[in-house]
Amino acid sequence: MYNGLLNIYKEKDFTSHDVVAKLRGILRQKKIGHTGTLDPNAEGVLPVCLGKGTKLCDMLTGTKKQYKVSFVFEKETDTEDIWGTVTKTHEPLKQDAPIKDTILSFVGEYDQVPPMYSAKKINGKKLYELAREGKIIERTPERIRIYDISDIEISYPEVTMTVTCSKGTYIRSLCRDIGHKLQNGACMTKLVRTRSSGFQLEYAHTLSEIEEAVKTGKIEEWIIPIEKVFLKYQKGTVKKDYDKVLFNGNPLKKEMFYEIDLDTTKKLRVYDESEQFIGIYYWKKICFSQIRFFMTTTNERKPWNTFIIQNNFNFIIQW
Repeated sequence: MYNGLLNIYKEKDFTSHDVVAKLRGILRQKKIGHTGTLDPNAEGVLPVCLGKGTKLCDMLTGTKKQYKVSFVFEKETDTEDIWGTVTKTHEPLKQDAPIKDTILSFVGEYDQVPPMYSAKKINGKKLYELAREGKIIERTPERIRIYDISDIEISYPEVTMTVTCSKGTYIRSLCRDIGHKLQNGACMTKLVRTRSSGFQLEYAHTLSEIEEAVKTGKIEEWIIPIEKVFLKYQKGTVKKDYDKVLFNGNPLKKEMFYEIDLDTTKKLRVYDESEQFIGIYYWKKICFSQIRFFMTTTNERKPWNTFIIQNNFNFIIQW
């Protein structure tokens, strides 16, 4: 079984679930999960967790994401993108309309109403299921954050820009809201996720590339070790005499580590004496207790030198 993470390029017309299903066939293993859904018409970075790496899914889902998005003014649709049914049209904006300033005014926090065509649930039912039944219901706005909007290119009526945002942000709805603030309409025409949880577009692999890598035996080079996610944390190596305590997932006292200067205010990535990554721990009163346990069997372990390190690879885990 493979353990770790893959940087997948989700192609257009695939659902995120489709990607996971196809990977299960390609890699011949069931334990696979993704970290953050992309709409079928969107493309780009989709981080995928394998084996023991699936324990990372909830950690990575909450991180910043970056998108390259295009939208057009003068039009509103039921799905808030170009693939939906047009519900309203508008006159062209005036030549002196403050388009760029209006776009930049969304940087920061704001309460965003999610689109009807989304996977959010109301009373146990997904919004898009209700929308397909012809129902439009009131949705509660959710506080999201736009960290940055850059590379704004205006070729009226189309606009292209790069957006860095928090978990839960709907880029379609951001386009909608920009249009409304200008007393006009807007709908998204293209969406590419360029970054997510430290994964970058330039290092992403399509499903066909993954399939070929499996055939040629190069897939190990593309699987990112779980421990790489936590390199910003301090390292602690447990003495061999305490292997039984360690492998059973029990709390660890300071004297069980080779390191004598461990900082109890910071999280700790723990290894055994043979440099096997065990898990992430935090200080609890008198000892270190586990947050996540990742220990693999000897047969499951993969040497670090099989992984091609990417210089720009940088994880930021939000707990």
